[in-house]
Amino acid sequence: MRSVRMRILATLLVLAAVGVGGWQLLPSGQDDGRTITVGTTDAVTSLDPAGAYDAGSWALFSNVFQSLLTFEPGGVTPVPDAAQSCGFAGSDLSTYHCELREGLTFPSGRTMTAEDVKYSFDRVKRIKSDVGPAPLLDTLASVSTSGRTVTFHLSSPDATFPLKVATGAGAIVDREKYPADALRTDNAVDGTGPYTLTSYTKDDRADLAPNRHYKGAAGATGRQVELHYYGDGAALDKAWKAKQVDVATRTLPPEVLAGLNAADPDRRVSEADSSEIRNLYFDTRKGSPLHDVRVRQAIAWLIDREKLAATVYKGTVDPLYSLIPTGITGHTTSFFDTYPQLSTAKARALLTRAGVSLPVRFTYGYGAGRGSGAEEAAEIKRQLEATGLFKVAVKGYEWTDFQKRWASGKLDAYAVGWVADFPDPDTYGGPLVGTGATMNTGYSDKAVDQLIKDSQQYADRSEAVKDFRSLQEAVARDVPVIPLWQAKEYVVSSEEVGGGQYLSDGTGVFRLWNLTWI
Repeated sequence: MRSVRMRILATLLVLAAVGVGGWQLLPSGQDDGRTITVGTTDAVTSLDPAGAYDAGSWALFSNVFQSLLTFEPGGVTPVPDAAQSCGFAGSDLSTYHCELREGLTFPSGRTMTAEDVKYSFDRVKRIKSDVGPAPLLDTLASVSTSGRTVTFHLSSPDATFPLKVATGAGAIVDREKYPADALRTDNAVDGTGPYTLTSYTKDDRADLAPNRHYKGAAGATGRQVELHYYGDGAALDKAWKAKQVDVATRTLPPEVLAGLNAADPDRRVSEADSSEIRNLYFDTRKGSPLHDVRVRQAIAWLIDREKLAATVYKGTVDPLYSLIPTGITGHTTSFFDTYPQLSTAKARALLTRAGVSLPVRFTYGYGAGRGSGAEEAAEIKRQLEATGLFKVAVKGYEWTDFQKRWASGKLDAYAVGWVADFPDPDTYGGPLVGTGATMNTGYSDKAVDQLIKDSQQYADRSEAVKDFRSLQEAVARDVPVIPLWQAKEYVVSSEEVGGGQYLSDGTGVFRLWNLTWI
């Protein structure tokens, strides 16, 4: 995940009748210490930063851990969080220094040191969990320390490295509480974020208390929060209607989102454009029924994104025709340019040249309970099978099991949402289509890898546009992935809760500390 920062796209705030007043900015002095309850369908893969690379886990991490850097709402450049300052040494973008902030303490009372920072980065790369964030640190060669200074030595110039430091991959853990070579498996967290985790039950609830020792970019900690996890959007909607949660986000059912009414006096609604996307990934390895590029190209001629967005998602998402979404530097329409219209004839011709038996049979997996995955899978299955060219076996899996299945190559095709790690097109490059990418399609192309590497050398990111344009053309040609849609961000809260518009911006940062009673 997931889905973590700059607001790149224009934001539309749909507010209730009370208007844009002090409720947005000023906390109430009469909340009596009441807990704010937040409901979501996002799941947490692991409480250990070395073992999770998804939106649900990173949303929790951004509250209980600190990274050296972070993103403020609407921010373009990462700002110091656990660090006092950071910067590249020289102009070659291969050595990065950070000076650690003084006085940071873990829950045990032990002071955070530069060695904890080094330890945290080293163990992510050493453990290299199949569902962890190690691929995000592929340009990090080594880390050294001197006093409170941490120095990152990169294997190649990488202008995006500060952005990566600001993600959940850079979460700093207590080296005395986390094993060096294995994931921590209990339900405890030892971080220095705005909140402490007081209790946790997987797939049910996380209780968060303000960390009175916190020092960082958020300034002050927020109200006590209960984070409730629901198995699907219908369950979240039921809890919202029963007033069991004060805030509902990620994700109510499409029909509920489509029917939101700003004039309803009982709730506040925040709607914003987002850089979150959803893709259909293919196992491209030899032996897979989708190994032949012509089979994957045939599927690309048949996917009707407009119908998917209109029927399954009720117009709450936008069709997407490129790896990089609208609003991000380097966006193109490469899939529309290559496959400009639906064509069963072109798909059949490709399969004929490939010499495969018809219908082509393959398995399609999705995360059960994650949004409208089941309905989406059924619609894609219907579209492909209606041509007579494909036979699709669809199955939903519990989220953690689903991750393990795609990570171990047990699925021919799988649909997964992607929340931007940071505000740069690089987050849609290496992690998705580079050799050894976290999506584990088996796709590997030397030219694509070189384009990714070349794009990282530009401090002025507009200069990388040509590389990302070429990369997206290659992806449309080779089809290891088919972009499906781009999301919008919705947060619904009761009339008594303010700050919902700052909670989430389609990234891994989940600013619970911005929620307040009015």
